Amino acid sequence: MTPQLSFSRPTVSFQKRFHPSKAIHTTTLFGFTLPWLLQAETRRIGIQSCQAFPLILPYRTHHTIVVQVVSSSQDHTRNSKRTTSKTFFIRSNRSDGTFTAIASAAQDVSPEVIVSATSPSGKLTAILRETSSGDKNRFVEIWDDERLEASVNVAKAHGAFYTDDQLSTLAFSPSETSLVYTAEANAPENEGDDPLAKFHFLPDYGEGFVGRKRPTLFVARWTPNAASVDASSGGDDAPTVQAISVPHVIAAISFGQAQFVADDILLATGYEYSEDGRRLGIRACFNRPTAIWELKLDLLAPANPGSSDTLVAVSAMKLSDSKRASRSPRPIPGSNAAFWLSHELGGPHASCFSLHRFDLQARETTTIIPAVDKIQENFMDGFAGLYTETVLARPFVRSGGRTYLLTRTSQGSRLEVILVDLEQPESVVRLTPAESSEDLWSWSPLATDGRKWILASRSAPTVPNELVLGKLEEHGGKPKVTWEGIEMPSLTSGVEGALRELRAAVLPIPGRYPVETILIEPKRRKSQPLMTVIHGGPHVQVPTAFSPTLAAYALQGFTLNMPNYTGSTGFGDFYVQELIGKCGTLDVQDVKATVDHLVKEGKGEYGHGKQFVAGGSHGGFLTAHLIGQYPDTFTAAVLRNPVIMSQPTSTDIPDWYFSEFGVRPSVESEQMPPALYAQLYPSSPIAHVRSVTAPVLLLLGLEDRRVVNVQGMAFFHALRALGRKVELLTFEGEGHPLDGIEAARVGWQVTVDWLAKAA
Repeated sequence: MTPQLSFSRPTVSFQKRFHPSKAIHTTTLFGFTLPWLLQAETRRIGIQSCQAFPLILPYRTHHTIVVQVVSSSQDHTRNSKRTTSKTFFIRSNRSDGTFTAIASAAQDVSPEVIVSATSPSGKLTAILRETSSGDKNRFVEIWDDERLEASVNVAKAHGAFYTDDQLSTLAFSPSETSLVYTAEANAPENEGDDPLAKFHFLPDYGEGFVGRKRPTLFVARWTPNAASVDASSGGDDAPTVQAISVPHVIAAISFGQAQFVADDILLATGYEYSEDGRRLGIRACFNRPTAIWELKLDLLAPANPGSSDTLVAVSAMKLSDSKRASRSPRPIPGSNAAFWLSHELGGPHASCFSLHRFDLQARETTTIIPAVDKIQENFMDGFAGLYTETVLARPFVRSGGRTYLLTRTSQGSRLEVILVDLEQPESVVRLTPAESSEDLWSWSPLATDGRKWILASRSAPTVPNELVLGKLEEHGGKPKVTWEGIEMPSLTSGVEGALRELRAAVLPIPGRYPVETILIEPKRRKSQPLMTVIHGGPHVQVPTAFSPTLAAYALQGFTLNMPNYTGSTGFGDFYVQELIGKCGTLDVQDVKATVDHLVKEGKGEYGHGKQFVAGGSHGGFLTAHLIGQYPDTFTAAVLRNPVIMSQPTSTDIPDWYFSEFGVRPSVESEQMPPALYAQLYPSSPIAHVRSVTAPVLLLLGLEDRRVVNVQGMAFFHALRALGRKVELLTFEGEGHPLDGIEAARVGWQVTVDWLAKAA
């Protein structure tokens, strides 16, 4: 299940010129999803919700580069989001290699810009814009510096633009005269002689994709320096937008994540139906039947200016292994090759990825990084494997005449930035390894200039995100990066001082490798309750990254226990697979073992008001198990969209209820015959509901497609019928993450209040 604590990957782009009027909106970087943090009484603590999206503008003048940061903050006074832009001028000192950064004042950014990208040369900027005043209009715009090169109103051509990590794309052709993007195709009004065409059932892609049923690739084309800039002018050289049609491929395949490798050739990820003919949820699910396809376009076919005529793919060829789930293709600059990520087909929804290079001319595939079973010090320097949800739009740097992929992965409970040699298999450089056991920095790459400059963020459990710039150089024949901070977090003196009074550590649990937990406690030892916060998934992790939510709990007087139990990513694929068939037993025992170990080490105590537990999704599943299996341990619990029982027909990922418990998904298994139900029932928290004595708070999103709210409601009614203390809050318009501005604020506040009352 999707984790409660998520770390969103930013989308970044490059430009050669600064366009303050066309500031670019990207996805989340810092993950500050918490409102102004309120104590259980009335005093404000004052960590403000903030999301930041750095961009590099590699404009150089005498050793000066420019970095633009577009940040989005949650204004909980007005219950709205504010987006601002700030520009940093970075001057590199020739003598010692240090940087000097000068920042501009923050400027508001237009909410009309949905997403944007820069061309490979940095000369052009593409913007997908949506206006909300009057009739809603959508525009595809191409800018050359401050000059509008092309503009097409696509409001009638298709529906909403896609901006997700799974299906969206926004990429220029090599000649920079075409742009490919993903949007929702219009629903048919009629289809030939079928008067019921618009009523036929067509599933969407589940959680996060409600109503998104027809993801389609569109290509915008224009003539440089044309007389007709606006498609509505109708000139012969006016820009056009066309939907890509792939007649040689069954209609059940949806294409996304497209990249040009030539002006008339695209590589794209194709999402297929499952064996039983359904679309399964794809958010945070990398085990779906997906493949890399090569689409050759017929660019000679005429197109009417401003129309949505079809651009036909005259050939479509699957390039990747049909036995693997492949995604995220990227052409490798300076070569006739591309790479993509690959994942086990079926099984755990997230496990260790492999990386493959494909020679477009020789038509040969080479495995660059295999899935890593277990960490071995003599294999790739103790590398734990690739665990990455996506890759940067332009993830490349160069060193020593070689091209490297820059990406992020999980290494134990830390997030690291790594370089992957795209020519030499099994060659990884860990750019940000832990320098000691006290080094808890978690890193995320944000952008590169394609050569030696790298923009990244880093944080630790008690240190908010810092924006850092790195310079890649050769040292002893190996690439190495020198990092320097260009923006530190802006906090009130009170909050900064309070965070300094906290300390964090990663503690291995004896006898239960690879289980470890992240601990946040006061530096001055004092008796305070232990709050266990459990991540979802189960095949994700809670990293050593800063979370305002968790930091605020610590500032409220809780010692925090955040376990990475068996099945968490970052420790080798063997331990991901180890949980299969043992959900509800091994993971529950692992979490309980972290509590026992911390009590033994004097970090917590047993007794009323001394132990609390909270979790969402699979973390809610474990929370419900813990208060049922160990009713005397926990004083109170908070569950967010929890899994309570086996109900595969109510979710967008029915296979989860079987594969995680060691049962092969099938049409027959989804009908839940009595024998199968009897097999799965003991692994469900509902089996222990009569043993629950702790007060329970349930927080449910009414639009949750992953764990439908009837699960939490069933738990609520069962507890209520037993006379237990239970409260249920529902949030309209909220899905599985419960990360809306109001939901985040209310959810945090009621959690603190609930635990305080129970104590």
